[in-house]
Amino acid sequence: MDNLLQIANGEVVRRADIPDVSVETFGMTLAEFVKNGGFVVQFFAFAESEVTRLLAVVRNDKLFVTSCEVGAEFPSLTGWVSEKFHLFEREIAEQYGIRPTAHPWLKMVRYHPNYSGAADVFGNDYAKDEIPGKYDCFKVEGEAIHEVAVGPVHAGIIEPGHFRFQCAGEEVLHLEIQLGYQHRGVEQLLPTVPQRRLPIICEAIAGDTAIGHNLCCCQALEALAGLTVDAGARVVRTIALELERIANHLGDLGALSGDVAFNPPAAYFGRMRGDFLNLLQVLCGNRFGKGLVRPGGVAFVMGEEQRQLIAAKLHEITPQVKNVCDLLFSAHTVQARFENTGIVSREMAEDLGLVGYAGRACGLAYDARVVFPTECYPELPHNTNQMTSGDVYSRATVRREEIMHSIALIELLLKRPETTAKAVMMEERRLAADSLVVTINEGWRGEVSHSVLTGPDGTIVRYKVKDPSFHNWTGLAMSLRNQGISDFPLCNKSYNLSYCGFDL
Repeated sequence: MDNLLQIANGEVVRRADIPDVSVETFGMTLAEFVKNGGFVVQFFAFAESEVTRLLAVVRNDKLFVTSCEVGAEFPSLTGWVSEKFHLFEREIAEQYGIRPTAHPWLKMVRYHPNYSGAADVFGNDYAKDEIPGKYDCFKVEGEAIHEVAVGPVHAGIIEPGHFRFQCAGEEVLHLEIQLGYQHRGVEQLLPTVPQRRLPIICEAIAGDTAIGHNLCCCQALEALAGLTVDAGARVVRTIALELERIANHLGDLGALSGDVAFNPPAAYFGRMRGDFLNLLQVLCGNRFGKGLVRPGGVAFVMGEEQRQLIAAKLHEITPQVKNVCDLLFSAHTVQARFENTGIVSREMAEDLGLVGYAGRACGLAYDARVVFPTECYPELPHNTNQMTSGDVYSRATVRREEIMHSIALIELLLKRPETTAKAVMMEERRLAADSLVVTINEGWRGEVSHSVLTGPDGTIVRYKVKDPSFHNWTGLAMSLRNQGISDFPLCNKSYNLSYCGFDL
């Protein structure tokens, strides 16, 4: 641990205090940490004063950070230590043209022209104004092998992504997932805009995680600007995050119902999802919670009328949620499709670093609300998951458990006497100079994390975003190994990962 600095969630640390080690020591330190059960939260590059550096944030039950200066290449940790590093290293190569040597599967992450010489790393010429040309997909060889390509344009109202299946008959031997079709340059944009635009942009990183991402952003700005948040605002923020969780889990249980042609619960879940989105609208006038969370508190005060409306709706709808969940999970035809479908073992989940309900369904108990609690979570009861077999049934059951737990949390919060002192508006504030802050929250998909680095004058020099989908897309690919290709929609819905949250 000599080469790691322990930090707290949302704590501002001086960049001068972050260990600055050699590339070799950097790799050895991360390798030892991960081999001892650690996980990667953030691993990225940034350039400043003609020097490029790597910075890693890792966790066990605590957070640690370390950094190093890097040249044109660095030893890859993916093949040597763990798959936890593979996407982070590919992203570094893509964004900065730095080669992770001996990476076993070095390819593009977001499939876009790079802004710092990565053409040399991947062997593609991006000097021309044209769509990137060559992309070699992994191929399984054999006379009986055939490929099935799906997307990036899909039949439903769905985000774009390309799925390439290598099959022997109906059996999927390998699934390769290629994203990047919604790459918007969010990370490059964030350091260039006025502070007042940061929450607005972060709310749009992934539309179904507006609260989760914006909460990370606002907590980072609060730490860097020395702002305090009153107890009433923390109550509202926590309620909003749990409403977001419930709405999305209900929507996905409905989608899973539809994929096994069980239409009654599909319709019920869809309607109830709308009810919970409407409760977010009660809080702030927007069904996705946009405009609610701002640095220093919330932009809308929750009065007694809002409390009563939310409490009344929860009292009305909770029995309905229970009944529809019972309808879905007691159906033998549903159990036959859900059980033993899309299995990811605990060992595989740990090696990939799966987070959120996908990880908890495999037996990884990590929940950022418990390990790195923010807002009201230190005083709230924890949830325990009973079904951890790593299949579709487990992922669906974890969602059911989380829905009921979140409803209970909101009911507790509504009974608390704290009220918001006043609504806050976004203001330009001076941020701590030469500092780093890392914020983590348990979004509905899992661990959301933002890292912000400031320069000598307090301006943001690097803003790094990590959506939980960044960890979990490979888990979906592994779920399809040795499965029938007709099970792909079911496996896909059981994760429901974010395309735009990944693409950034």
